[in-house]
Amino acid sequence: MKAPRIGALRQRLRLEAPLRIAGDDGGATVTWQLVATPWAEVVSLSGREVALADGLATLAMHEVRIRHRPDVTPEMRFVIGERVLDIRAVRDLDGRCRWLSCLCEEKAP
Repeated sequence: MKAPRIGALRQRLRLEAPLRIAGDDGGATVTWQLVATPWAEVVSLSGREVALADGLATLAMHEVRIRHRPDVTPEMRFVIGERVLDIRAVRDLDGRCRWLSCLCEEKAP
């Protein structure tokens, strides 16, 4: 796959990582901590409706392309305004640690 042109990185995203805080009852509370605000290219790949316990929801898959960062993992997520894109897979686009391609999932009620 070809690396994106630098002019294609038009959207500013929030890259967030989960922060787990142990509770007194033995459980944990998950909050999201800002890691970075990279410029990105977001490409929509597919969309479909899925049945959830409380009804139907829309599931959309996107590819988010950013400059390489060694700390991006599938536990993280991107946020664009009110939209949340959960990272499912991360790969080095050209094998030279210049670009990352993140396969992301977005759920909308």
